[in-house]
Amino acid sequence: MDAAERNKLEKNSHEQERKFRSLADNSPDMIVRYDRSLRRTYVNLAWEKATGLFAEDVLNRSPAELPGLMSLAKSSEYEDKLLTALETGEPVTMEVTSLRPNGAEVHFERRIVPEFDIDGKVVSLFSISRDITERKNNENMLRIAAAAFETHEAIIITDIDANIIRTNQAFHDITGYSVEEVLGKNPRMLSGGRHDKAFYDQMWLSIRTKGSWTGEIWDKRKNGEIYPKWITITAVKDGQGKTMQYVGIFSDLSERKKAQEEILNLAFYDSLTKLPNRRLLLDRFHSALALSSRTCLYGAVLFLDLDRFKMINDSFGHSYGDLLLIEVAERIRTCVRSVDTVARLGGDEFVVLIESIGSENERVTQNIAHIADKIRSSLALPYVLNERIHHSSPSIGVCLFKGDEQSVDSLLKYADVAMYQAKDAGRNAVRFYDPVMQQAVEARTAMESDLRLAIKEKQFILHYQVQMDNSNRPLGAEALIRWEHPLRGMVSPAEFIPVAEESALILDIGNWVLETASRQLAEWSKQRITRDLSLAVNVSPQQFRQPDFVSRIYTLLHKFNLDASRIKLELTEGVILDDVNDVVEKMHALKALGVTLSLDDFGTGYSSLSYLKLLPLDQIKIDQSFVRNVTVDRKDAILVQTIIDMAQNFGFDVIAEGVETEAQLAFLKQHDCMAYQGYLFSKPVAIDTFTEWLERCIYS
Repeated sequence: MDAAERNKLEKNSHEQERKFRSLADNSPDMIVRYDRSLRRTYVNLAWEKATGLFAEDVLNRSPAELPGLMSLAKSSEYEDKLLTALETGEPVTMEVTSLRPNGAEVHFERRIVPEFDIDGKVVSLFSISRDITERKNNENMLRIAAAAFETHEAIIITDIDANIIRTNQAFHDITGYSVEEVLGKNPRMLSGGRHDKAFYDQMWLSIRTKGSWTGEIWDKRKNGEIYPKWITITAVKDGQGKTMQYVGIFSDLSERKKAQEEILNLAFYDSLTKLPNRRLLLDRFHSALALSSRTCLYGAVLFLDLDRFKMINDSFGHSYGDLLLIEVAERIRTCVRSVDTVARLGGDEFVVLIESIGSENERVTQNIAHIADKIRSSLALPYVLNERIHHSSPSIGVCLFKGDEQSVDSLLKYADVAMYQAKDAGRNAVRFYDPVMQQAVEARTAMESDLRLAIKEKQFILHYQVQMDNSNRPLGAEALIRWEHPLRGMVSPAEFIPVAEESALILDIGNWVLETASRQLAEWSKQRITRDLSLAVNVSPQQFRQPDFVSRIYTLLHKFNLDASRIKLELTEGVILDDVNDVVEKMHALKALGVTLSLDDFGTGYSSLSYLKLLPLDQIKIDQSFVRNVTVDRKDAILVQTIIDMAQNFGFDVIAEGVETEAQLAFLKQHDCMAYQGYLFSKPVAIDTFTEWLERCIYS
């Protein structure tokens, strides 16, 4: 090779070196050139910047000669890689971790590339290091995120249209759904149906305005179980603030709720009977007094103690006593409303708290007495405990309250005192704390007992009060029951009928009245002066409500061979207020038999034109409370006149009861009333007296 060629080659070599250095110095990667002795012959600007060293400090030095750049172990590993590339002529790749001057950890991906001469011999090595710290950090973050994604909390991710795009394993464990069953679906498929549209509207408003919402939701698992969960829903936004996805993270609250309920039960409920304990009773009692004060309605507290309970425990063991207490608790619960509180104070002591019974003292007293006796009767029935029959009974003390003038402690004390009065009276009894109320209860109980005996011994009789037409001729009579008590004498229906209705004895009494009246009507049909008379009989709501009422009337008509048109059934407005459809159906059935139907005491209850137009009535009876003042009270006069006009428009006959003066009769006739009943004509009298009166009336 001559000098010219040598110069040309050197010139080309220098040019290539210049271009290499120009490219290398502008590269973001760190580039180092090593000769075959593994000494640095070049480092670029990126390397100087990354290491904080200058080229003149490191050139002609091997990696081991600058241990500050890496540990001896790493330096040795690096040299081994360089030698491998030098010997094999193949590129080698490795990852290197070192520290920046500020102490921060930095990661490099280092590629060692051989450089060959024209004969294919390795003359040098290039070490190209690229900073992969950010990539490494991202990978670590992804690994952390992946691990976090598979946490014990369920994660659900949806797209902007609320379609599920990803879930984690906890989601599937909690909901029971597989990945395939939920992908692409709307999360509403999980709804438990307990929240209304307003709830979800408020939730989404919070997500859109605040970016997230946290709260409790009741959802449904795949198996249909409704369960509570605590969820946070977050809107994921891009750099411009636009929502891209929604992420929901939730946990199952079922076990927590169950634990809370167990804690609540331990704190407020008796562990044996599951009834409220003293603590919960007192809390509810305070609330009941406050409510009573606001509403002015009566409430009552019943204190119960089981008679001779200790005998069962001593004789058969506490396990039998526990079984008895459980059964007692259940029986008491069945005797009261679901809103009432039945509590166990401990041992064999129970308390029943009854709220908002009513505002009338007498009626409230009777109602509570009925409830207390119902409980007493239920608890006195035999018990079957482990196939053994046991007998027990309660002593019950009752104390009414109205308002909050008395404290809870005082009321419980009063009921307790009354309970001991019940024990002193022989046990298996009910006693009221108030002596006056106790007397009223005892009087009612005595009345009910006497009524039962009266039915058995046939102590009732019928009196008859005549009903007259406009020409003062008898049309018929109303049969009115009287009670001939062997000691009390003649007892007014106003005294015993309410007791009969409350105790259901009215059914037996009402059946007796219908039977007796039918027999009397049959007798009248045989006499010339009475064969054209009709007989009105009062029917109680309980009677009319009986399923066999129509068939009972049919049986009586055929038994006594009666003209059905001569028996008139007087129904009160209380009958109509029950099941209107059933009432109308029964009334049409009675009309089909030919029976006359009259609406008694019209205007004193809940009269409604909408009812009247449905009912197949023949007659309306104006109540005596309106007739009494018709000549002195303008309002009563207008009301009676209106009733008569209305009845005529409906096609009903009208009869007025309680007519006692000629002035009243004149007013009624003037306004076209059709029939009359009252003391002006005759009081209710026994059948013999009624017959004599008829004879005088007809033949005089």
